[in-house]
Amino acid sequence: MEWILGIVGGALGGIGSGAAVKQNKLGPIINGILGAVGGAGGSALVQSLLASGLDIAGIAGNLVGGGVAGAIVSTVVGLIVNAVKKK
Repeated sequence: MEWILGIVGGALGGIGSGAAVKQNKLGPIINGILGAVGGAGGSALVQSLLASGLDIAGIAGNLVGGGVAGAIVSTVVGLIVNAVKKK
């Protein structure tokens, strides 16, 4: 269940960061997919660090952790792709 929250948070984070960073021109679908992948990893990391169950703090931690990780992955990949395209 927790990983689903991380994926959702990551997808939202990826879409949000794609809209915020103008050099990231991958589109909302790709940003959402990259964010979901990052969110799954971020959620797993939060789970291992906090080792909490399904309480409010655990749910919030998974959503925020997934969102932040998703935003980071989406932004980094977008910037790398755009830098490679310029060359």
